[in-house]
Amino acid sequence: MTGAGLPRVLAYAGRTSALTLAEHVARGGSLDEVACRGDRLIDTVAAAGLRGRGGAAFPTATKLRAVAKRRGRHALVVNGAESEPLSAKDGHLLELAPHLVIDGALLAAEAAGAREVILAVKHTAWEAQAAVHRALGERRDAGRVRLQSLTPAYLAGEESALLHGLNGGPVKPTVVPPGPYERGLRGRPTLVANAETLAHLALIARRGADWFRELGPADHAGSTLVTIGGAVERPGVYEAALGTPIATLIRAAGDRHTALRAVLVGGYAGSWLDGAHLTATFDNAALRAHGAAVGAGIVTALDVDACPVAEVARVVRWMTDQNAGQCGPCVHGLGAIADAVVSLAAGTAGRHALTLLDRWCDQVDGRGACHHPDGVVRFLRSALIVFAGEFDDHRHHGPCSRCYRPSLLAVPDPRATMAA
Repeated sequence: MTGAGLPRVLAYAGRTSALTLAEHVARGGSLDEVACRGDRLIDTVAAAGLRGRGGAAFPTATKLRAVAKRRGRHALVVNGAESEPLSAKDGHLLELAPHLVIDGALLAAEAAGAREVILAVKHTAWEAQAAVHRALGERRDAGRVRLQSLTPAYLAGEESALLHGLNGGPVKPTVVPPGPYERGLRGRPTLVANAETLAHLALIARRGADWFRELGPADHAGSTLVTIGGAVERPGVYEAALGTPIATLIRAAGDRHTALRAVLVGGYAGSWLDGAHLTATFDNAALRAHGAAVGAGIVTALDVDACPVAEVARVVRWMTDQNAGQCGPCVHGLGAIADAVVSLAAGTAGRHALTLLDRWCDQVDGRGACHHPDGVVRFLRSALIVFAGEFDDHRHHGPCSRCYRPSLLAVPDPRATMAA
């Protein structure tokens, strides 16, 4: 996507292969030339308003300070796991601009006092791993950076699950203290930062807070990578200013000249927006009014030729199968919810199925051992609102002709994504 001030992060990406270190330095200068470092960098990142690009949009400077003020041998984990099936941005970035991510990781490690850096990538991301391996081999300053491949399980991208896996345990998320900044990798204070977040940090160190704030609204500044898919002609990863209308994002990827029924924002733990709401801008303040959020930067278009009930049922079943198996709300609550949604799609559900679904969602939401059931409920509840007519039609009449069309919302092979 082009526009004033763009591209930023993707300006450091090659067209079909990663930039070499020499090409990277020619575009932005070497890391040795970066003057904004350490405590000054944390203050600059705070002034820039950089928020994490991994999903939660947490202020990056706050995370940096929380680790920096702890005592002990600190660590930094670059989260490039990207386990969300609809997201491709982190893999794309690591494939084409690994040096920018490594720059950001080294600068963040210095600011947070981290001596060890682990760059975590799912083991099926072969191209990204190869690009990072080559990039590390080109640099003399990357001796403390280690590439680590991970299981592609859906939950592996959540930071506590990621750390449990790196520590040799089961890849299961937790929400109870201590947090990673207190006790993370091998018990050390640990900064976990998304790969794209660190790429932006590297640019802020070079160009400053004011430059970063030239794009995006005041409370959600900068540009972001967006994975655009579904009913578009050119699915892929785009860079856009936060605050860009969703309709503009879809046009950039080339709509199919068919009417759009809805757009999924934020992936399989995200929310559906009706096609009438495409004027909403892609930033958290604007999306919050529609019960949605930017999340990991995902926009997936669903046209009128697809069956939303069949699509939603397939995803809810897959997401249910991805649960960590550590609490009742996931094992039993999501299991019952998935069975009911699949029955609705097949036209075999009872007449009270929709009422039961609403009740079960209330019973599961916010009660799990992690936030996985909350994401499934958010996805389903928004679907039941946006596609109310289609769900009711399936309950009365069974599958429609659109149910048998190829799916727009693909789910991975469960054998490759089974939670550890």
